[in-house]
Amino acid sequence: MENLSEALGLLVVGMTTVFVILLIVIYLGKALIALVNKYAPAEEQGKKTAALASALQSVDATTKSVIAAAVSQLTGGKGKVNKIEKI
Repeated sequence: MENLSEALGLLVVGMTTVFVILLIVIYLGKALIALVNKYAPAEEQGKKTAALASALQSVDATTKSVIAAAVSQLTGGKGKVNKIEKI
């Protein structure tokens, strides 16, 4: 009986420790995200548009239409092709 109570005590201590450490990780992650969002400069919309236009120009018209048709069919007409990148 003594071994069982010791095992349950260790179980409670171990699970509590894991729970506290996970809470610390979660809140430090949220703080890091808030700091990055506050101090990191946001990418300008003009740069995104220029990058999108150049990416779309590098793909020929047939490939664009095939990809757009596939996306439209798979998403039931709700999807839209914004960017095409060669991997």
